[in-house]
Amino acid sequence: MLRIADTRTGRLVEIPSAHRHLLRICVHLPVVESGIGVVHLRAPLVGDVLARAVELHGLQSLTVLTTPDLPHGQAEALDRAMAVLGIHPPATVGAHLPTEAPCAAADVHVLAYGSAMQDATGGVRIDVGRVSAAPPDGGVPDRVPLLASGPLDAFVPEGTDPLAVRMLLLGHAHRMPVTITSAALAEARQALRHWRQQVADWAQQPSRPVPADVLRQGQAALADDLGVPAVLDTLARVAERADLPAGAKFETFAFLDRVLGLDLAREVGHQHHATS
Repeated sequence: MLRIADTRTGRLVEIPSAHRHLLRICVHLPVVESGIGVVHLRAPLVGDVLARAVELHGLQSLTVLTTPDLPHGQAEALDRAMAVLGIHPPATVGAHLPTEAPCAAADVHVLAYGSAMQDATGGVRIDVGRVSAAPPDGGVPDRVPLLASGPLDAFVPEGTDPLAVRMLLLGHAHRMPVTITSAALAEARQALRHWRQQVADWAQQPSRPVPADVLRQGQAALADDLGVPAVLDTLARVAERADLPAGAKFETFAFLDRVLGLDLAREVGHQHHATS
């Protein structure tokens, strides 16, 4: 099963335990001082990917999101932002103390940067790295703003697929800080567009099973502290492999996208020029 490094000990812990078939995830957000920011989205994204990875193994998960007592407008902005980033809605959202049910029963606690949790609380602890944005002058602000009037503004050009932001964040280990730059976002946007075009082309060929070696690589990466960047690297190598038929490439991308949540099959059924 999956093994997650506990921030408190640095040790890898198997989740869920052998006798369990339900993984309980509690995502903790920090106090919101001046509006919802991307720093508040990365932890729910990590929880979402963790839940998807568990469910890929045929198990169930339940995610609880704990927040400060948000005003109605900020709560709505958070809901919209999670939706546009492809984050599945949590089972429960509200202002809860970590020691109160249902968080007290959580197997994994995912903490956004700046969140606090009592050390006595059980379960594996994952501290998620900070997210910041680099403006054109090269400085780094303390917060990446996310206005209620639009789900992802300030650093996402108008018309940009928000899932490019998801791809950019997934390209970094969840514990490491991420600085969003225009160049990094453009690269993620281009890679996402290219993969979707390739998947649409591969889908026109006869289906083939996911190669066993690729399946092992993808599952091993996810099992090793939720190594999503390694999964993205695996897909990049699959796309370039001349020995794999198009149908196998399609099934590989479709299978691993169940965890990535990048909507890689979005263009299937549309006409595209052939891609390599």
